[in-house]
Amino acid sequence: MKHIPASAFRTAAYPVRTGLDRDVLAKAFRPFTVFDLEMASVRPEAAAAQIVEWAGSRKRMTINFINAHCVNQARKYPAYRRALARTDLLLPEGIGVDIASRMAGQGAPENLTGTDLFPLICERAAVEGTGLFLLGGPEDVARASGDWARANWPSLRIRGSHHGYFDPSEEDALIARINASGAGILLVGFGVPLQENWIARNRHRLNVPVVIGVGGLFDYYSGRIKRAPLAIRNLRCEWMWRLAMEPRRMARRYLIGNVTFLFHAALEAMRLRGIDTRIGAAAKRTFDVVAASLALLALMPLLVLTTLAIWSEDRGPVFFRQARIGAGGRTFSMIKFRSMFTDAEERRAALVAQSDRAGTCFKMVDDPRITRTGKVIRRLSIDELPQLFNVLGGSMSLVGPRPALPSEVANYEDRQWERLGGKPGITCSWQVKGRAEIPFHRQAIMDRAYLKNRTFFTDMRLLLMTIPAVLSGRGAY
Repeated sequence: MKHIPASAFRTAAYPVRTGLDRDVLAKAFRPFTVFDLEMASVRPEAAAAQIVEWAGSRKRMTINFINAHCVNQARKYPAYRRALARTDLLLPEGIGVDIASRMAGQGAPENLTGTDLFPLICERAAVEGTGLFLLGGPEDVARASGDWARANWPSLRIRGSHHGYFDPSEEDALIARINASGAGILLVGFGVPLQENWIARNRHRLNVPVVIGVGGLFDYYSGRIKRAPLAIRNLRCEWMWRLAMEPRRMARRYLIGNVTFLFHAALEAMRLRGIDTRIGAAAKRTFDVVAASLALLALMPLLVLTTLAIWSEDRGPVFFRQARIGAGGRTFSMIKFRSMFTDAEERRAALVAQSDRAGTCFKMVDDPRITRTGKVIRRLSIDELPQLFNVLGGSMSLVGPRPALPSEVANYEDRQWERLGGKPGITCSWQVKGRAEIPFHRQAIMDRAYLKNRTFFTDMRLLLMTIPAVLSGRGAY
């Protein structure tokens, strides 16, 4: 299976690598996605067995862990995001990912800390004859961790170790040494995000089948730092122990970082559950109703004068109702002030060939069907004001793609159908930037872009831009 992170985690410079296949995933791993990162939940024993098996079969795998701190770092550092994009397998670590997963409705993943996984890997590797190379930590820390592992599993093959504070000029020789060691698993403990960046930059030069970023693992097994008692670890509060042991170094990471993470986890849960969309839709609807009601009250004198002007010219109906296509392809009746003679629809067929707009929509600069009053109210967009009643009724919004005629929709091509993905509006992005002067294919592109990126602030900006657009009269005919 190919690891599929967020689009922000993909770049041309760091292509996504191929990792687990579907059969392996179905047998051993439960995939879940949080923060647009596809992780895999599996029992620690099964994870260790699978990692050693990959090493034995010489399958190239890059494995990293994701915890709350990792998510925060990924938001800050593009290089780290790109490194995660090259990771074949991301394993969940810590209570933060557990909370985020539960909030997002993804269930409770296994807690796969590198520190807990290390002895399981050692035990399995000792049986299978798989060699390990330990890279990272201060001087002699990795070596001491290897000594601890050999003391517990005498048959374990530690193929080499090296500290993590080497000079860049030594990197080529170090990689050559790792490749010559015959190790099946390379454990890299530089800390986040240094280790992931180093692995991503050098993975193509490393012949070791399985490479794992393990953070501060060597500090614990070398005895350099005391790990939290088992009771605290079982409560998933190891971060509190680390904070107590190193308050100066860990305060920002845990006190500020955890709050930041939980905030983004709540937003992520809302996004995955669609709550943010429902809240946005409710807020948009509330604003539409309030703003449309106030607009009708404020414009009432203008509406009355327009009504009298239309009726006095030919004694015909004041309003014009027309079937339009709304959100999801549903038909509704749109209301406008009548700006044409009463037989306009019957005369339309004879004028289609004279349209001034190429493509789907019919438009004429000097349409003979428009009345004298109609020319005035069209230029000032007064004819659109009765659509405020459509807004109150819920078939339209103040801002959204302009509603199309059924005959126009029947001629849509390719992705033009996507403009029907939202409630139609009285004004829209192309209405404020040229109206009928913009060709339809360009209008459809602008409508799709609006629907993809719409926000309350976008709507407010377009509403404000509508005022000068109406006064200029550009493209109004």
